[in-house]
Amino acid sequence: MGMKKSVEIICRNCGADTLLQRDALYDGFTKTGEKLSCSSCGFEYASENEVPFKTKTAEPVIFTEADRSEAADVFDESENKNLCRYCANYIVNPFTQFCSKHKKEVQATDTCPQFEQAEEKQIGDGLL
Repeated sequence: MGMKKSVEIICRNCGADTLLQRDALYDGFTKTGEKLSCSSCGFEYASENEVPFKTKTAEPVIFTEADRSEAADVFDESENKNLCRYCANYIVNPFTQFCSKHKKEVQATDTCPQFEQAEEKQIGDGLL
């Protein structure tokens, strides 16, 4: 029994543009099936194959790929080359971010003309 995504129907009994109501059928605590009925008039369908699901028409296409503007390339690959985050003098701990060269508090995204590239540190099997 394949599940349909649509719950919208046009009822064969009352003709209403309405929703399909699914009620679980149980034998004790075991689910034995589903009762499929019209939410407007209560007409019961014997199986999901008999349910008159409403077919959806394709939505109108307003914009096409030709309407899209060209992708803007605003960042260059070396955009972050002078950020404090990548500097050898950048020190971070749970309470502050600090520049050991200028002896002041900094942010990871600050920049500096005295930037010194930090070397990647080997710890165990991975890089830091």
